[in-house]
Amino acid sequence: SADGGRNLSLDSIPMGLPMSDPTAWATAMNNLGMAPMGMTGQPLLPDFDPALGMMTGIPPINPMMPGLGIVPPPIPPDMPAVKEIIHCKSCTLFPPNPHLPPPATRERPPGCKTVFVGGLPENGTEQIIMEVFEQCGEVIAIRKSKKNFCHIRFAEEFMVDKALYLSGYRIRLGSSTDKKDTGRLHVDFAQARDDLYEWECKQRMLAREERHRRRLAEERFRPPSPPPVVHYSDHECSVVAEKLKDDTKFSEAIQTLLTWIERGEVNRRTANNFYSMIQSANSHIRRLVNEKAAHEKEMEEAKEKFKLALSGILVQFEQIVAVYHSASKQKAWDHFTKAQRKNISVWCKQAEEIRNIHNDELMGIRREEEMEMSDEEIEDPAEMKEMEESALVSQVEALKEENDSLRWQLDAYRNEVELLKQEQGKASRDEDTTKEQQMKLLQQALQGMQKHLLKVQEEYKKREAELEKVKEDKLKVETLLENLKEQESSTSRVCACSQEKECPVEKTLSNSPVKSEREVLLVGIISTFLHVHPFGASIEYICSYLQRLDSKICTAEVEVLMTRLQNTFRQELSGVGASLEKRWKFCGFDGLKMT
Repeated sequence: SADGGRNLSLDSIPMGLPMSDPTAWATAMNNLGMAPMGMTGQPLLPDFDPALGMMTGIPPINPMMPGLGIVPPPIPPDMPAVKEIIHCKSCTLFPPNPHLPPPATRERPPGCKTVFVGGLPENGTEQIIMEVFEQCGEVIAIRKSKKNFCHIRFAEEFMVDKALYLSGYRIRLGSSTDKKDTGRLHVDFAQARDDLYEWECKQRMLAREERHRRRLAEERFRPPSPPPVVHYSDHECSVVAEKLKDDTKFSEAIQTLLTWIERGEVNRRTANNFYSMIQSANSHIRRLVNEKAAHEKEMEEAKEKFKLALSGILVQFEQIVAVYHSASKQKAWDHFTKAQRKNISVWCKQAEEIRNIHNDELMGIRREEEMEMSDEEIEDPAEMKEMEESALVSQVEALKEENDSLRWQLDAYRNEVELLKQEQGKASRDEDTTKEQQMKLLQQALQGMQKHLLKVQEEYKKREAELEKVKEDKLKVETLLENLKEQESSTSRVCACSQEKECPVEKTLSNSPVKSEREVLLVGIISTFLHVHPFGASIEYICSYLQRLDSKICTAEVEVLMTRLQNTFRQELSGVGASLEKRWKFCGFDGLKMT
């Protein structure tokens, strides 16, 4: 037939060339929008234009896309790609049916350079696989299985896209039609540890470069470090002392002084120098206060100027608005045209808005001044409360001292009155009037002192009542804390009791070591068990034997019982170092002689 003749003619081409039909391979690569490359790496079409790939409905592929981990866009279904027959040295690749859907692929792993190739002929060798796929790019390794598939690893990621183009092709070895010499290629992405490792290394390298770039940017915008501070010496001390007196160099000198003090340069020899420098720094405070006052004065003057200028502007605005209003009256309004009236009304609205804005600004300034005045006059009530609470005890103590001093003064006045009475009887009648006046004055003074004393006593009682309230509150808090502690202790006791119920240990109150019949039975069983084991046994071994008889027996109960019966059971240590072990032995026969 004609097809058979065509195939024979194609297969009879000499095999010495690297590619028997370079035009077919160039057409296939052109359909993908990639520059056609031969097996030697030389371009087959020197004047190749990637935009020509759009003629077959396939968008051009950027070779950098696979390197970035981006899957190429799928082929539109309404624009089928025209695939040609590809002739190789030892085999022929026949394209799939163009009307069939494109072969399915898995999700592309990051940094994929390895492909899975299935559907190989049974008689296919690594040389034939290399011959087919090395035209897609440099092949690093081929791992062929005994079954009809293999894994191929390329040097670059974009070569994987070229290899995927061959998915769906039917391969035939030579001109044979045997089933073992034919197959349908299925090319898909493969997940390899080497690809993932190289991709992670590349990502880490990019991250390092990005961090280095950011660090350089941060260092570029970082402010320069301050100059180093000189070490202390007598000469440098005199220089710094002169700078402290100069307003322009004070900040630099005070920083140097601070650094010297923090370094520990102050000692007995340099103490006077440092004191003089500190004194100069203290004198600078007066200059700073005067400078601040001057600035505040300038600010107040500027505020006053601003207020005056703003009030003048408002007056002019009022005049302009009055002009607009007068022009809007009927006498003058009828003589203006319609456009002039419209302009006048618009100007009037704009002027009123600007006037209102400036008026609000002036009123805001006045309100701020009033609030500043009120803040200075009114004291903060919260601060007053804190001061009262903190000074409560000190005031009570001061009132006590004042009360004692007033009592002493009252006693002194009484003594003076008694002395005056005694002198009145002895003195002459002429002096009676003057003494009576003095007595009246003294009585008035006593009455005033008594009233003051009563007031002080009332205040003292009030303070004592407040202190008692505070003490009562403290007592209530303490009782609440004690109740909480008792509740916690009771809950802990209940938990302890519940834990003790799980493995009870009978506490003997009587003098006899064996209290109940159950303990007698345990002693008998343990004695029989240890008599059979003359070299002794550990407590765990004994308890494991007893728990077969009664699962409720615990180790602590058995050990307590055996320690009480010292004449019946004896504990010995055997072994050395890490192999040290405690063993119990039966010594009832020896104990019977001793008792």
